[in-house]
Amino acid sequence: MAGEAMAPEKLVARKGRLRQRYNNEYRLVAGCVPYRVDKDGQLEVLMVSTPSRHDLVFPKGGWEDDEDVYEAACREALEEAGVRGTINVTTLLSHIIPSFAWYSILIS
Repeated sequence: MAGEAMAPEKLVARKGRLRQRYNNEYRLVAGCVPYRVDKDGQLEVLMVSTPSRHDLVFPKGGWEDDEDVYEAACREALEEAGVRGTINVTTLLSHIIPSFAWYSILIS
């Protein structure tokens, strides 16, 4: 997460799947790779744990019908990791992986 601001003051945690976007039977999700550069110039990335897995993942979750993918990524970072940041709207990598859900990984 870096670059152009995506108005984090408007972010609100949400519950339920009433507004979720779907592509056929697949739920669409959005995520990001939260990072910062420490005082020594080292890149640090933030990952979160989840009760359903035994490893760490990047924050991601449902993309809802009243937000764009960048707003959804910001909201998920706040909901899952408790961090606010800015999203670089230049997508360096977009990848769709068919599994339980389709999702794009935005790496900036």
